[in-house]
This record gives sequence, structure tokens and C-alpha cells, in this order.
Amino acid sequence: MSETSRPHSAQKSSKAILVSLDLNEGQYSERLKELQLLAASDQIDVMAVIEGKRSHPDPKMYVGSGKADEIAKLLVDTGSDMVIFNHELTPAQQRNLMQFLNVPVIDRTSLILDIFAQRAKSHEGKLQVELAQLEHLATRLVRGWTHLERQKGGIGLRGPGETQLETDRRLLKKRVKLLKEKLLSLQCQRKVQRRSRQRSRILSVSIVGYTNAGKSTLFNRLTRADAYAADRLFATLDTTTRKLYLPDCGSVVVSDTVGFIQELPHTLIAAFRATLEETVQADLLLHVVDAHSPNRDEQIAEVNRILVEIGAGNVPQILILNKIDLSDISDRGAGIVRNEYGRIVRIRLSAKTGEGLEFIRQALTEAVSKGPEPLDGMSIEFDETKRNSATV
Repeated sequence: MSETSRPHSAQKSSKAILVSLDLNEGQYSERLKELQLLAASDQIDVMAVIEGKRSHPDPKMYVGSGKADEIAKLLVDTGSDMVIFNHELTPAQQRNLMQFLNVPVIDRTSLILDIFAQRAKSHEGKLQVELAQLEHLATRLVRGWTHLERQKGGIGLRGPGETQLETDRRLLKKRVKLLKEKLLSLQCQRKVQRRSRQRSRILSVSIVGYTNAGKSTLFNRLTRADAYAADRLFATLDTTTRKLYLPDCGSVVVSDTVGFIQELPHTLIAAFRATLEETVQADLLLHVVDAHSPNRDEQIAEVNRILVEIGAGNVPQILILNKIDLSDISDRGAGIVRNEYGRIVRIRLSAKTGEGLEFIRQALTEAVSKGPEPLDGMSIEFDETKRNSATV
């Protein structure tokens, strides 16, 4: 696709103004903080944050005319060359804002997609991100891009603008079909590998959790791998799988997966469904939580919601309360909690220092020796997310 038919990328700007409206939907401050972290992860300097409160978005520009004027003034005052909305904009709202402000305007979904595009390293990861970007773009081809409107003239009633729009749609549809075929082929290869593991009766474990909870650090500690780990959102996109040898019961397969976040774009969930099948087909989930985060309860609930959405709601999981090295002195200390069946259901540890790591190996050893978990203990229990019940 031509450059003019692509959405504007955050990579083209280093200074931006963030816009966030409180629409009485809950968790407003947490969502704003996440947007700031997303911008930092995309190497964007946030020059100003414009906030407001509305009962519902303005249909024309999402914000009212007064707030739009405020944004325009701040663009000049701060020298910013991009505006990022902490919301999902319609194609018309995005186009109207860009025409009024005369700078690129992107929404939360586009920002996340841009970060994913930069972080994907594997061939499959790049295909998945491109598919998500194109499916997001497909919703914005209907009078969504000004380069289609600038073309005038033509023969009869059918002008070049309409022809270009039809061409874009056809090329996009063709590319999406090709990407889906390639991903399906890779998915089939993964199924063959998974069947081989199942025949060998090797326990399959997936590490899941909110973005930046410390999943890759834990993965590296367990498997002595060198998966990329960093203190920023979406440091890991590509699923990495390694074998872990347990002295008392042999090998298990451990997979590190992409982190979740509030309002993760559905196009991304759909595109990464093949990769997330490692989670769906796993025998056990290690649900890593940043125990130091003040929003850990909401993060646990959001991860569990997405697990249910992708069909992994009934996979047994162990809650891993990570980063205890950052907790208060009174709240430190590794440990475990067992359920009524005597199985480990929660572990407190520090993946960074290695404190409590032996409890992970103990839990995996018990999972191999005891076999499948009883049905009553398999489904996600949301009352386990309460802070007081998560303390060892």
C-alpha cells in the first residue's frame, strides 16, 4: 500500500499532546496513566495533557469546539506536532480533527498498533501485527483519508477518487487474505508441534499477565533463556517457548506470551489468536501480577476477562505475585498458598532477585505428579483478585 493510504505513525513525531476525557466509565486515572506509559514506550515526548469531562463524546470531533481550540493553541505553544487521544476515534472524528488542527491525530488503538509494529521480531509476529493494522485501516477507508478527497475530475460521474478508493479496498482485501493464509499455515505447524508434545505427555505451561508485570524476567529466570525484558509496556510480543528440566519429574514446556492491557484492540486479539492458542491449549497458566502496582486488582480482572474471551477461562492457573522486592518491609517475603485440594494457587516472589523461585519449580513438579486439577478448581474465580485474599 502507498504511504498516503497508511495511518499516521507515532514514529514520525517526538512531541505530542495527550487528550483524555472522563466519560464516567470508571478507572479514568488508571487509563490516563497507561496512555502516558504507552507514549513513553513509543519514544514520544508528552508536552501537555488536556483533560475534560463530558457525558458523551462530541460526534464531530469527540471534544467540543472550545476544547479543540485549546488543543490548537497548545500545539503552537509547545511546538508539538501530534495529538493522541485516549479513546477510539471514528474515521470522521479523526479526519475532522486533522483538518482542524493540521497535525496527525491518532487514537489509543492506533498507538498500541504502532508499538506492536515496532516490537514484533519474529516472522509470525510481524504478520500478525500487519494483519491487525490492515483490519483497523479497513474501517477507515470510507472517506477516511484526505488523499482520496483531493482527487477531482474524471470521466462521467465516476471520478479518480472513487477509483482510488476501490483500488485501496481491493488491495487491502487481497493482502489481508494472503496474511491470513500464511498465519493459518504457521498455526498448523504449531498444532503438529503441540500434538507431538501431548504424545510425549509433557506438561505445557504458559506465562500470562498484564503488560510490564515481569513475565519475561520470570521466564528468563526459569529457563535461563535470553528473551527480551524491559521496564516498559509490551516489551515482549513474540511467544517464546523453552523446555525446563525438573529433577524429580523430567521436562515441562514453558511459553512466554504477549502482555495484556485495558481495551486491548480486538483486531490485535484476533490477529494474535494463533499465538494465544499456546495459552488456550496450555495445561497450566502462571498468571504473573505486579504485586507492587496499586491497580493490581483491576489488572488481574482484565487479564482474566481476556483469558475468558480467548477460550482459556477454564485452564488452571497459579497467581504469581511478583516484584515483592519493591513492596513495603511488612509486605515482603516469598511464600505459597494452597487451596482445599492441597494445590498451590498463589506464590509470592521476585523474578528480578530470584527470591521464591523455588516455589515455581515446586508447583510445576506437583502439577506433573498430581495430574489434572479437579474440575471445581479449574475455572477463573474473580473473588481471588481481592487484595486481602492475595496476601500470603
